[in-house]
Amino acid sequence: MPFRALSRLSHTQAVFMMIAVTLMWSIAGVVSRQLESAARFEVTFWRSAFTALSLLVILPLWRAADRASGVLPAPAGQGRLERHWGVLPASRAFWVSGVCWSVMFTAFMLALSFTSVANVLIIMSVGPLFTALLARFAIGQQLPARTWAAIVAAGAGIAYMYGSQMLQTFTEPGANPSGLLLGSLAALCVPVAGAINWTVVQRSQSHGEKVDLVPSVLLGALLSTLLTLPLAVPFSATGSDVAWLALLGLVQLAIPCALAVVCARSLKAPEVSLLALLEVIFGIVWAWQWANETPGHEVLLGGSVVIVALLFNELLAWRDRSTQPMPTPPDQSGATPQGSFSRIDRHEPDAR
Repeated sequence: MPFRALSRLSHTQAVFMMIAVTLMWSIAGVVSRQLESAARFEVTFWRSAFTALSLLVILPLWRAADRASGVLPAPAGQGRLERHWGVLPASRAFWVSGVCWSVMFTAFMLALSFTSVANVLIIMSVGPLFTALLARFAIGQQLPARTWAAIVAAGAGIAYMYGSQMLQTFTEPGANPSGLLLGSLAALCVPVAGAINWTVVQRSQSHGEKVDLVPSVLLGALLSTLLTLPLAVPFSATGSDVAWLALLGLVQLAIPCALAVVCARSLKAPEVSLLALLEVIFGIVWAWQWANETPGHEVLLGGSVVIVALLFNELLAWRDRSTQPMPTPPDQSGATPQGSFSRIDRHEPDAR
């Protein structure tokens, strides 16, 4: 999709884009199992470094397209960092979001180095529960009953999946409880940071702060790179390892994380987290097929519950929107300012 079209996503387009985002996110587990000798912090360092390099190239092109379409103002009076990469040191939301991304980037790969792909992804899936609570109490976002029902159903499926994995880990000969514990704690940092991130994105926009938060993904990658560099030395990755990690930096982080921030402009925070649960299903399937991490029938059953909950919520949402009148365009040109709420997020008639 051209860069210019990303600023005017409909709700339906945002939903399908988030599905594509989860497909890209989900390759991390299976790719990490292809690495030969890269150590824990070295894996995180290279992936974050390639993410930052990718965004240093992508963001200037993206922002130039936004300026050409009138979404961003002319660059008069802007410094080079703000003009090309959207770095806004005075924005607290920008810095909080960047720190959240850095925590997610770092904790996720560390968790995969301690425990299985399924365990990490299952723990990450508590994100919708954290996000719903934060969105409800931090920004007063009202949620329809169907969204709460979907969150409860998805949570039940995740709990069933995780419980079976935990039981299996502790009953297997030669199990490593310390690795499971460390991996679980690292994985838990991801949904906590993600819930804060999505809520900050929406709260800043609801208060009229016209800040493009896509560059916060770049800030997160840079912070993660700097944090893990001292711990990554001496480097031991092979050329093949570096190539795999470059793939993760571009395809699994830079592109989908930037697109996820764009989707958050047209979707409520709990919706984003619910759709992000698809990463769990996709990731487990890839690890099963290409990394020989075979899930049990409990994992398959729990995953099915999650998918049904997501489909149920989205199908009812589409039906509800089809009965609502079309909202009035935000301005005469029909353009939505970069960083401002779309018609959905401003709680107009089409609000969910």
